[in-house]
Amino acid sequence: MKREYDLSKGKRGAVMPLPSDKIRITIRLDRDIVDQFRDQVRRAHRGNYQTLINDALREHLQRPSLAQEVGKTVRSVLRQELHRAKASA
Repeated sequence: MKREYDLSKGKRGAVMPLPSDKIRITIRLDRDIVDQFRDQVRRAHRGNYQTLINDALREHLQRPSLAQEVGKTVRSVLRQELHRAKASA
């Protein structure tokens, strides 16, 4: 072991840089939610719970909203009722 080390060329930060499409954030989640994702990773014996959370969030964002689904259903019912009203007139 050396008595002194030259750290003048040292860099601060992560040893491995993050991919450019990823950002680091601090988020507070309920323990039971995180435990569920960690359990999924343990049962699969592979993966990363953070990736599973990311995938779940992405899937949620890609789903149609409840308002869109209700609007679609209402329009369908109205079309059926209007069709019946025209047929009986």
